[in-house]
Amino acid sequence: MKILLPLLLIPILLLAGGIFAYREMVAAGNPGYLIIGFGSWSIETSLFLGLVGLALGFVALYLGIRLVINTVRLPSILKQRGGAKRSQKSQEALIAGLLESAEGNWETAERNLIRHAANSGVPLVNYLTAARAAQSRGAYEQRDEYLKLARDSMPEAELAIGLTRAELQLSDRQFNEALESLTQLDQLAPSHAKVLKMTHQVYAQLEDWEGIRKLIPKLHANKVMMEAEIRLLETDTYSALLKRKAETKNAGALRDAWLDVPEHIRALPGIQHLYFAAMIEAGAGAEIEPRLRQLIEKERSDTLLVLYGCIQLADPAKQLELAERWQARQETNPVLLRVLGKLALRAQQLEKAQGYAQASLDREPSVEAYRLMGDILLQQNQATKACLFFRNGLLFAANEAVAQIDLDGDGVGDLPATTAAGEETLPAGDA
Repeated sequence: MKILLPLLLIPILLLAGGIFAYREMVAAGNPGYLIIGFGSWSIETSLFLGLVGLALGFVALYLGIRLVINTVRLPSILKQRGGAKRSQKSQEALIAGLLESAEGNWETAERNLIRHAANSGVPLVNYLTAARAAQSRGAYEQRDEYLKLARDSMPEAELAIGLTRAELQLSDRQFNEALESLTQLDQLAPSHAKVLKMTHQVYAQLEDWEGIRKLIPKLHANKVMMEAEIRLLETDTYSALLKRKAETKNAGALRDAWLDVPEHIRALPGIQHLYFAAMIEAGAGAEIEPRLRQLIEKERSDTLLVLYGCIQLADPAKQLELAERWQARQETNPVLLRVLGKLALRAQQLEKAQGYAQASLDREPSVEAYRLMGDILLQQNQATKACLFFRNGLLFAANEAVAQIDLDGDGVGDLPATTAAGEETLPAGDA
Protein backbone atom coordinates (compact mmCIF):
# COMPACT_ATOMS: atom_id res chain seq x y z
CA MET A 1 0.00 0.00 0.00
CA LYS A 2 2.87 2.36 0.74
CA ILE A 3 4.30 1.70 -2.76
CA LEU A 4 1.04 2.83 -4.43
CA LEU A 5 0.92 6.18 -2.68
CA PRO A 6 3.85 7.68 -4.70
CA LEU A 7 2.20 6.44 -7.89
CA LEU A 8 -0.91 8.40 -6.96
CA LEU A 9 1.18 11.55 -6.78
CA ILE A 10 2.21 11.19 -10.45
CA PRO A 11 -1.17 12.12 -12.02
CA ILE A 12 -1.62 14.86 -9.47
CA LEU A 13 1.72 16.39 -10.41
CA LEU A 14 1.04 15.91 -14.13
CA LEU A 15 -2.36 17.55 -13.79
CA ALA A 16 -0.92 20.46 -11.82
CA GLY A 17 1.88 20.86 -14.38
CA GLY A 18 -0.53 20.57 -17.28
CA ILE A 19 -2.83 23.25 -15.81
CA PHE A 20 0.11 25.57 -15.35
CA ALA A 21 1.36 24.92 -18.92
CA TYR A 22 -2.15 25.30 -20.31
CA ARG A 23 -2.56 28.70 -18.67
CA GLU A 24 0.74 29.85 -20.14
CA MET A 25 -0.25 28.60 -23.59
CA VAL A 26 -3.68 30.26 -23.38
CA ALA A 27 -2.05 33.49 -22.38
CA ALA A 28 0.20 33.18 -25.43
CA GLY A 29 -2.88 32.66 -27.67
CA ASN A 30 -2.15 28.95 -28.38
CA PRO A 31 -4.15 26.54 -26.17
CA GLY A 32 -2.48 23.49 -27.80
CA TYR A 33 -3.86 20.07 -28.54
CA LEU A 34 -3.04 16.38 -27.96
CA ILE A 35 -3.09 13.51 -30.48
CA ILE A 36 -2.89 9.86 -29.37
CA GLY A 37 -2.59 7.27 -32.15
CA PHE A 38 -2.87 3.52 -31.96
CA GLY A 39 -2.68 1.61 -35.26
CA SER A 40 -5.34 3.03 -37.49
CA TRP A 41 -7.00 4.71 -34.54
CA SER A 42 -6.21 8.19 -33.36
CA ILE A 43 -7.68 10.51 -30.74
CA GLU A 44 -7.29 14.26 -30.94
CA THR A 45 -8.30 16.50 -28.03
CA SER A 46 -7.26 19.65 -26.30
CA LEU A 47 -4.19 19.52 -24.14
CA PHE A 48 -6.24 20.29 -21.02
CA LEU A 49 -8.69 17.43 -21.51
CA GLY A 50 -5.86 15.08 -22.37
CA LEU A 51 -4.11 15.85 -19.13
CA VAL A 52 -7.37 15.45 -17.18
CA GLY A 53 -7.99 12.09 -18.84
CA LEU A 54 -4.46 10.97 -18.13
CA ALA A 55 -4.86 11.90 -14.45
CA LEU A 56 -8.19 10.10 -14.23
CA GLY A 57 -6.59 7.05 -15.83
CA PHE A 58 -3.92 6.95 -13.19
CA VAL A 59 -6.53 7.30 -10.45
CA ALA A 60 -8.56 4.43 -11.94
CA LEU A 61 -5.43 2.31 -12.19
CA TYR A 62 -4.60 3.04 -8.55
CA LEU A 63 -8.09 2.18 -7.33
CA GLY A 64 -8.07 -1.01 -9.41
CA ILE A 65 -4.80 -2.14 -7.91
CA ARG A 66 -6.11 -1.34 -4.41
CA LEU A 67 -9.21 -3.37 -5.09
CA VAL A 68 -7.22 -6.38 -6.26
CA ILE A 69 -4.87 -6.22 -3.26
CA ASN A 70 -7.70 -5.93 -0.73
CA THR A 71 -9.55 -8.78 -2.41
CA VAL A 72 -6.48 -10.98 -2.08
CA ARG A 73 -5.97 -9.96 1.56
CA LEU A 74 -9.62 -10.25 2.52
CA PRO A 75 -9.38 -13.73 4.17
CA SER A 76 -6.43 -12.72 6.34
CA ILE A 77 -8.14 -9.45 7.27
CA LEU A 78 -11.28 -11.27 8.29
CA LYS A 79 -9.24 -13.83 10.22
CA GLN A 80 -7.34 -11.08 12.02
CA ARG A 81 -10.52 -9.28 12.96
CA GLY A 82 -12.10 -12.54 14.14
CA GLY A 83 -9.01 -13.35 16.21
CA ALA A 84 -9.09 -9.93 17.84
CA LYS A 85 -12.75 -10.43 18.67
CA ARG A 86 -12.12 -13.88 20.11
CA SER A 87 -9.17 -12.55 22.10
CA GLN A 88 -11.37 -9.82 23.55
CA LYS A 89 -14.04 -12.36 24.49
CA SER A 90 -11.38 -14.57 26.06
CA GLN A 91 -10.06 -11.69 28.11
CA GLU A 92 -13.55 -10.83 29.28
CA ALA A 93 -14.17 -14.49 30.15
CA LEU A 94 -10.90 -14.64 32.12
CA ILE A 95 -11.86 -11.59 34.15
CA ALA A 96 -15.34 -13.01 34.75
CA GLY A 97 -13.87 -16.37 35.77
CA LEU A 98 -11.48 -14.75 38.24
CA LEU A 99 -14.32 -12.76 39.78
CA GLU A 100 -16.58 -15.82 40.04
CA SER A 101 -13.75 -17.81 41.58
CA ALA A 102 -13.11 -15.07 44.14
CA GLU A 103 -16.81 -15.12 45.02
CA GLY A 104 -16.85 -18.90 45.40
CA ASN A 105 -19.00 -19.66 42.35
CA TRP A 106 -16.76 -22.52 41.27
CA GLU A 107 -18.82 -24.10 38.49
CA THR A 108 -19.55 -20.76 36.84
CA ALA A 109 -15.90 -19.82 37.12
CA GLU A 110 -14.86 -23.05 35.42
CA ARG A 111 -17.24 -22.49 32.51
CA ASN A 112 -16.04 -18.94 31.94
CA LEU A 113 -12.39 -19.91 32.19
CA ILE A 114 -12.45 -22.99 29.97
CA ARG A 115 -14.88 -21.81 27.29
CA HIS A 116 -12.42 -19.32 25.77
CA ALA A 117 -9.12 -20.67 27.14
CA ALA A 118 -7.91 -21.76 23.68
CA ASN A 119 -8.17 -18.18 22.39
CA SER A 120 -6.57 -16.61 25.44
CA GLY A 121 -3.20 -14.96 25.21
CA VAL A 122 -2.34 -16.62 28.53
CA PRO A 123 -4.21 -19.96 28.55
CA LEU A 124 -2.01 -21.12 31.44
CA VAL A 125 -3.79 -18.69 33.78
CA ASN A 126 -7.19 -19.96 32.64
CA TYR A 127 -6.33 -23.61 33.22
CA LEU A 128 -4.60 -23.11 36.58
CA THR A 129 -7.46 -21.00 37.92
CA ALA A 130 -9.95 -23.55 36.64
CA ALA A 131 -7.99 -26.30 38.39
CA ARG A 132 -8.29 -24.42 41.68
CA ALA A 133 -12.02 -23.98 41.12
CA ALA A 134 -12.43 -27.70 40.39
CA GLN A 135 -10.44 -28.53 43.54
CA SER A 136 -12.71 -26.30 45.61
CA ARG A 137 -15.82 -28.17 44.53
CA GLY A 138 -14.18 -31.59 44.99
CA ALA A 139 -13.82 -32.45 41.28
CA TYR A 140 -10.33 -33.95 41.52
CA GLU A 141 -10.35 -35.74 38.16
CA GLN A 142 -11.40 -32.51 36.45
CA ARG A 143 -8.69 -30.69 38.36
CA ASP A 144 -6.02 -33.07 37.06
CA GLU A 145 -7.41 -32.70 33.53
CA TYR A 146 -7.09 -28.91 33.70
CA LEU A 147 -3.52 -29.24 34.94
CA LYS A 148 -2.75 -31.54 31.99
CA LEU A 149 -4.23 -28.98 29.60
CA ALA A 150 -2.13 -26.29 31.26
CA ARG A 151 1.02 -28.31 30.66
CA ASP A 152 0.05 -28.94 27.05
CA SER A 153 -0.58 -25.24 26.49
CA MET A 154 2.78 -24.17 27.96
CA PRO A 155 5.28 -27.01 28.54
CA GLU A 156 7.99 -24.58 29.61
CA ALA A 157 5.91 -23.67 32.70
CA GLU A 158 6.27 -27.16 34.19
CA LEU A 159 7.60 -25.81 37.50
CA ALA A 160 4.67 -23.43 38.04
CA ILE A 161 2.18 -26.14 37.06
CA GLY A 162 3.84 -28.70 39.33
CA LEU A 163 3.84 -26.31 42.27
CA THR A 164 0.14 -25.64 41.73
CA ARG A 165 -0.57 -29.38 41.63
CA ALA A 166 1.42 -30.01 44.83
CA GLU A 167 -0.21 -27.07 46.59
CA LEU A 168 -3.70 -28.32 45.73
CA GLN A 169 -2.83 -31.86 46.83
CA LEU A 170 -1.39 -30.57 50.08
CA SER A 171 -4.45 -28.43 50.82
CA ASP A 172 -6.64 -31.50 50.24
CA ARG A 173 -4.44 -33.57 52.61
CA GLN A 174 -3.28 -35.82 49.77
CA PHE A 175 0.14 -35.93 51.37
CA ASN A 176 1.59 -38.94 49.55
CA GLU A 177 0.51 -37.57 46.17
CA ALA A 178 1.91 -34.15 47.06
CA LEU A 179 5.22 -35.71 48.09
CA GLU A 180 5.42 -37.53 44.75
CA SER A 181 4.80 -34.27 42.87
CA LEU A 182 7.39 -32.42 44.94
CA THR A 183 9.97 -35.18 44.44
CA GLN A 184 9.63 -34.72 40.68
CA LEU A 185 9.95 -30.94 41.07
CA ASP A 186 13.04 -31.37 43.23
CA GLN A 187 14.73 -33.08 40.30
CA LEU A 188 13.69 -30.19 38.07
CA ALA A 189 14.68 -27.40 40.50
CA PRO A 190 16.70 -28.85 43.43
CA SER A 191 17.23 -25.50 45.19
CA HIS A 192 13.83 -23.93 44.66
CA ALA A 193 12.72 -22.34 47.94
CA LYS A 194 9.00 -23.05 47.57
CA VAL A 195 9.61 -26.68 46.60
CA LEU A 196 11.75 -27.16 49.72
CA LYS A 197 9.29 -25.38 51.98
CA MET A 198 6.32 -27.41 50.74
CA THR A 199 8.35 -30.62 51.04
CA HIS A 200 8.99 -29.75 54.68
CA GLN A 201 5.26 -29.17 55.20
CA VAL A 202 4.41 -32.58 53.71
CA TYR A 203 7.04 -34.38 55.81
CA ALA A 204 5.73 -32.64 58.92
CA GLN A 205 2.16 -33.75 58.17
CA LEU A 206 3.35 -37.31 57.56
CA GLU A 207 5.57 -37.11 60.68
CA ASP A 208 8.41 -38.36 58.50
CA TRP A 209 11.21 -37.18 60.79
CA GLU A 210 13.88 -39.04 58.86
CA GLY A 211 12.82 -37.19 55.72
CA ILE A 212 12.98 -33.86 57.57
CA ARG A 213 16.44 -34.74 58.91
CA LYS A 214 17.72 -35.22 55.37
CA LEU A 215 15.96 -32.03 54.23
CA ILE A 216 17.37 -29.74 56.94
CA PRO A 217 20.75 -29.10 55.21
CA LYS A 218 18.94 -27.94 52.05
CA LEU A 219 16.62 -25.70 54.05
CA HIS A 220 19.63 -24.16 55.76
CA ALA A 221 21.79 -23.80 52.63
CA ASN A 222 19.03 -22.14 50.60
CA LYS A 223 17.90 -19.89 53.47
CA VAL A 224 14.34 -21.16 53.24
CA MET A 225 13.89 -20.66 56.99
CA MET A 226 15.39 -18.33 59.56
CA GLU A 227 18.32 -19.55 61.65
CA ALA A 228 16.19 -19.74 64.80
CA GLU A 229 13.53 -21.74 62.93
CA ILE A 230 16.17 -24.17 61.67
CA ARG A 231 17.48 -24.72 65.21
CA LEU A 232 13.97 -25.32 66.52
CA LEU A 233 13.25 -27.70 63.64
CA GLU A 234 16.48 -29.60 64.33
CA THR A 235 15.58 -29.91 68.01
CA ASP A 236 12.08 -31.19 67.26
CA THR A 237 13.33 -33.57 64.59
CA TYR A 238 16.09 -35.22 66.61
CA SER A 239 13.83 -35.37 69.68
CA ALA A 240 11.22 -37.24 67.65
CA LEU A 241 13.85 -39.60 66.19
CA LEU A 242 15.19 -40.38 69.68
CA LYS A 243 11.67 -40.98 70.99
CA ARG A 244 11.01 -43.46 68.20
CA LYS A 245 14.25 -45.27 68.95
CA ALA A 246 13.32 -45.24 72.64
CA GLU A 247 10.15 -47.19 71.83
CA THR A 248 12.30 -50.11 70.67
CA LYS A 249 14.15 -50.17 74.02
CA ASN A 250 17.26 -51.12 72.08
CA ALA A 251 20.31 -49.55 73.68
CA GLY A 252 22.47 -50.12 70.59
CA ALA A 253 20.00 -48.40 68.28
CA LEU A 254 19.66 -45.53 70.75
CA ARG A 255 23.42 -45.12 70.91
CA ASP A 256 23.70 -44.98 67.12
CA ALA A 257 20.87 -42.46 66.92
CA TRP A 258 22.57 -40.31 69.56
CA LEU A 259 25.81 -40.27 67.59
CA ASP A 260 23.89 -39.00 64.53
CA VAL A 261 22.67 -35.96 66.47
CA PRO A 262 24.78 -32.84 65.72
CA GLU A 263 26.94 -31.71 68.62
CA HIS A 264 25.17 -28.35 69.03
CA ILE A 265 21.87 -30.23 69.44
CA ARG A 266 23.36 -32.83 71.79
CA ALA A 267 24.41 -30.00 74.09
CA LEU A 268 20.78 -28.98 74.69
CA PRO A 269 19.54 -30.09 78.15
CA GLY A 270 16.18 -31.32 76.87
CA ILE A 271 17.82 -33.62 74.31
CA GLN A 272 20.26 -34.94 76.90
CA HIS A 273 17.48 -35.68 79.36
CA LEU A 274 15.54 -37.52 76.67
CA TYR A 275 18.55 -39.66 75.76
CA PHE A 276 19.39 -40.48 79.38
CA ALA A 277 15.79 -41.47 80.14
CA ALA A 278 15.63 -43.66 77.04
CA MET A 279 18.89 -45.42 77.87
CA ILE A 280 17.74 -46.03 81.45
CA GLU A 281 14.46 -47.44 80.14
CA ALA A 282 16.44 -49.69 77.78
CA GLY A 283 18.41 -51.08 80.72
CA ALA A 284 21.64 -49.27 79.85
CA GLY A 285 21.67 -46.88 82.79
CA ALA A 286 25.14 -47.99 83.87
CA GLU A 287 26.49 -46.84 80.49
CA ILE A 288 25.34 -43.25 80.86
CA GLU A 289 25.81 -43.03 84.68
CA PRO A 290 29.30 -41.46 84.56
CA ARG A 291 28.18 -38.74 82.13
CA LEU A 292 24.99 -38.10 84.11
CA ARG A 293 26.94 -37.84 87.36
CA GLN A 294 29.39 -35.45 85.72
CA LEU A 295 26.57 -33.14 84.63
CA ILE A 296 24.99 -33.19 88.10
CA GLU A 297 28.30 -32.17 89.65
CA LYS A 298 28.51 -29.19 87.26
CA GLU A 299 24.98 -27.86 87.71
CA ARG A 300 21.96 -28.23 89.93
CA SER A 301 19.22 -29.91 87.94
CA ASP A 302 16.28 -31.66 89.55
CA THR A 303 15.57 -33.52 86.33
CA LEU A 304 19.08 -34.97 86.27
CA LEU A 305 18.75 -35.95 89.94
CA VAL A 306 15.50 -37.79 89.27
CA LEU A 307 17.10 -39.59 86.32
CA TYR A 308 20.07 -40.58 88.45
CA GLY A 309 17.73 -42.07 91.02
CA CYS A 310 16.25 -44.29 88.29
CA ILE A 311 19.62 -45.88 87.48
CA GLN A 312 20.20 -49.27 89.08
CA LEU A 313 23.88 -50.10 89.45
CA ALA A 314 25.26 -53.42 90.55
CA ASP A 315 26.48 -51.85 93.82
CA PRO A 316 23.65 -49.62 95.15
CA ALA A 317 25.61 -48.80 98.31
CA LYS A 318 28.45 -47.39 96.21
CA GLN A 319 25.92 -45.43 94.14
CA LEU A 320 24.44 -43.97 97.34
CA GLU A 321 27.90 -43.01 98.56
CA LEU A 322 28.61 -41.17 95.30
CA ALA A 323 25.26 -39.36 95.41
CA GLU A 324 25.71 -38.25 99.01
CA ARG A 325 28.63 -36.06 97.91
CA TRP A 326 26.10 -33.65 96.40
CA GLN A 327 24.32 -33.15 99.72
CA ALA A 328 26.86 -30.59 100.90
CA ARG A 329 25.91 -28.26 98.05
CA GLN A 330 22.18 -29.11 98.00
CA GLU A 331 21.46 -29.92 101.62
CA THR A 332 17.91 -28.58 101.56
CA ASN A 333 16.94 -29.76 98.08
CA PRO A 334 13.84 -31.97 98.59
CA VAL A 335 14.38 -33.69 95.23
CA LEU A 336 17.95 -34.70 96.17
CA LEU A 337 16.75 -35.90 99.58
CA ARG A 338 14.08 -37.99 97.92
CA VAL A 339 16.63 -39.49 95.48
CA LEU A 340 19.00 -40.31 98.37
CA GLY A 341 16.15 -42.01 100.19
CA LYS A 342 15.39 -44.06 97.09
CA LEU A 343 19.03 -45.10 96.73
CA ALA A 344 19.27 -45.92 100.45
CA LEU A 345 16.15 -48.10 100.19
CA ARG A 346 17.71 -49.91 97.23
CA ALA A 347 20.86 -50.45 99.34
CA GLN A 348 18.66 -51.76 102.19
CA GLN A 349 19.78 -48.94 104.52
CA LEU A 350 16.24 -48.47 105.79
CA GLU A 351 16.83 -46.06 108.67
CA LYS A 352 18.85 -43.73 106.46
CA ALA A 353 16.24 -44.05 103.70
CA GLN A 354 13.45 -43.13 106.15
CA GLY A 355 15.41 -40.11 107.35
CA TYR A 356 15.96 -38.83 103.82
CA ALA A 357 12.31 -39.40 102.86
CA GLN A 358 11.01 -37.65 105.99
CA ALA A 359 13.38 -34.71 105.39
CA SER A 360 12.09 -34.40 101.83
CA LEU A 361 8.49 -34.42 103.05
CA ASP A 362 9.27 -31.79 105.69
CA ARG A 363 10.73 -29.43 103.09
CA GLU A 364 8.31 -30.05 100.22
CA PRO A 365 5.54 -32.67 100.32
CA SER A 366 5.18 -34.57 97.07
CA VAL A 367 3.46 -37.66 95.74
CA GLU A 368 6.84 -39.32 95.12
CA ALA A 369 8.00 -38.69 98.70
CA TYR A 370 4.76 -40.13 100.15
CA ARG A 371 5.12 -43.22 97.98
CA LEU A 372 8.80 -43.60 98.94
CA MET A 373 7.93 -43.40 102.63
CA GLY A 374 5.23 -46.03 102.11
CA ASP A 375 7.72 -48.35 100.37
CA ILE A 376 10.21 -47.91 103.22
CA LEU A 377 7.58 -48.68 105.87
CA LEU A 378 6.55 -51.81 103.98
CA GLN A 379 10.17 -52.96 104.09
CA GLN A 380 10.04 -52.35 107.86
CA ASN A 381 6.87 -54.48 108.12
CA GLN A 382 4.74 -51.46 109.08
CA ALA A 383 1.98 -52.13 106.55
CA THR A 384 -0.75 -50.10 108.30
CA LYS A 385 1.32 -46.95 108.49
CA ALA A 386 2.60 -47.55 104.95
CA CYS A 387 -0.97 -47.66 103.64
CA LEU A 388 -1.68 -44.35 105.36
CA PHE A 389 1.22 -42.74 103.49
CA PHE A 390 0.06 -44.25 100.21
CA ARG A 391 -3.45 -42.92 100.85
CA ASN A 392 -2.20 -39.48 101.79
CA GLY A 393 -0.09 -39.45 98.65
CA LEU A 394 -3.20 -40.07 96.58
CA LEU A 395 -5.07 -37.32 98.41
CA PHE A 396 -2.15 -34.94 97.88
CA ALA A 397 -2.20 -35.72 94.16
CA ALA A 398 -5.94 -35.08 94.05
CA ASN A 399 -5.51 -31.73 95.82
CA GLU A 400 -2.80 -30.77 93.35
CA ALA A 401 -5.04 -31.61 90.40
CA VAL A 402 -7.97 -29.65 91.81
CA ALA A 403 -5.74 -26.65 92.56
CA GLN A 404 -4.88 -26.38 88.87
CA ILE A 405 -8.55 -25.96 87.90
CA ASP A 406 -9.82 -22.40 88.08
CA LEU A 407 -13.04 -22.90 90.05
CA ASP A 408 -12.64 -19.99 92.46
CA GLY A 409 -11.86 -22.50 95.25
CA ASP A 410 -15.22 -24.33 95.00
CA GLY A 411 -14.93 -27.89 96.21
CA VAL A 412 -11.26 -27.80 97.14
CA GLY A 413 -12.01 -27.93 100.83
CA ASP A 414 -14.01 -31.10 100.42
CA LEU A 415 -10.82 -33.24 100.31
CA PRO A 416 -8.98 -34.16 103.51
CA ALA A 417 -5.64 -32.40 103.99
CA THR A 418 -2.47 -34.27 104.96
CA THR A 419 0.60 -33.39 106.97
CA ALA A 420 4.20 -34.13 106.08
CA ALA A 421 4.29 -36.85 108.73
CA GLY A 422 1.57 -38.75 106.96
CA GLU A 423 -1.20 -37.96 109.45
CA GLU A 424 -4.58 -37.17 107.96
CA THR A 425 -6.39 -34.03 109.08
CA LEU A 426 -10.05 -33.27 108.45
CA PRO A 427 -11.64 -30.05 107.20
CA ALA A 428 -12.73 -27.68 109.99
CA GLY A 429 -16.38 -28.41 109.36
CA ASP A 430 -15.83 -32.16 110.03
CA ALA A 431 -13.87 -31.78 113.25
